[in-house]
Amino acid sequence: MLIWIPVNGEDKKLSKVTPLLTLKKWALVDFDKGEVQSIKFFDTREEFNEWVDFIILENKFESYIDFMNEGIMVLCVRDEETIEDIMEAFKFKELDEVGL
Repeated sequence: MLIWIPVNGEDKKLSKVTPLLTLKKWALVDFDKGEVQSIKFFDTREEFNEWVDFIILENKFESYIDFMNEGIMVLCVRDEETIEDIMEAFKFKELDEVGL
């Protein structure tokens, strides 16, 4: 499955989730069989034209309705910051659903 995360840089280990208004890159995480398969970075979501299953936002007060209208499930972090920590929380269903 594919997952978007708005981040503040292009470092797979050090980049942190950031609000949509201040994002520097979009991290596209390929998550399969309980593990991260790959992470690619994009300047805009429009650069990748395939189906994406989830988007993980920095907080539940972000503007998420457009993502939901596209059929993307929207989650938000609790205390996680790095991509690695976020994906670990995703794996164990420790992220919060937005818009319910």
